[in-house]
Amino acid sequence: MGGFRYLLAGQRWVFANGRWLGFGLLPGLVSLVLYAGALVGLGFGADDLTAWATPFADDWSSPWLALFRGFLTALVFALGLFLAVITFTAVTLLIGQPFYESLSEQVDRTEGGEVPESGRGLWQDLWISGRDSVRLLLRVVLYGILLFALGFVPVIGQTVVPAIGFCVSGYFLTQELTSVALQRRRVDLGGQLALLRGRRALALGFGVPLVLAFLVPLVAVFLMPGAVAGATLMGRHLLGEDTGREDAGRKDAPADSGAAPAGEFSPPPSW
Repeated sequence: MGGFRYLLAGQRWVFANGRWLGFGLLPGLVSLVLYAGALVGLGFGADDLTAWATPFADDWSSPWLALFRGFLTALVFALGLFLAVITFTAVTLLIGQPFYESLSEQVDRTEGGEVPESGRGLWQDLWISGRDSVRLLLRVVLYGILLFALGFVPVIGQTVVPAIGFCVSGYFLTQELTSVALQRRRVDLGGQLALLRGRRALALGFGVPLVLAFLVPLVAVFLMPGAVAGATLMGRHLLGEDTGREDAGRKDAPADSGAAPAGEFSPPPSW
């Protein structure tokens, strides 16, 4: 439950700093409009898509044709929703890069110590964020296709597979959100994934509840600022920067168990 603690802490932080809550809502509102339009379009076009993809079933008798294509239509929309949940954060972070960078810096500032800066320009940061998001999206699509196929397996497809899907979504959602703070610390995508592989329970505890909350309309928009704040706090934990404010500035301060000292990222071994 450690990850969930950071999620709650991030929400408390933005509500205690109301100006930053309003500041962080703008990118989410823009993304919400874009995704709402895309999902509505998918909802209207999913029937035609499944009919086009299954011409071999045109001659099937009723009710088998309707049941088969109805099932496929539901799976297509579920896959679209799965991808929307995963990519919403990436697109919102890309749109709101300057907003969320400032928010994350302010969280670091209130926690004490130095406020890390990447030393890169805005366009370079946008390029890195966009490139990493595409690389992650390819991974997510592969998982999505695999889970989509497993969805046809009786019983497992309706029970185990959805649970795995939420875990996959939560894991990558956590990566996207922590990347705001970790990129400022010049931890690249490989290093970010290595950190989270070593703390899977922490990542899932943060990301899975957020994925479930994002399924409720408008909730994603209002939770995004706090999610970025909470992910910044968790990023500090992963790099051993939250060992206690009383130890701030002490070179001999002990690092948090399992985390590398700040500025000396050492990825844990892959599982």
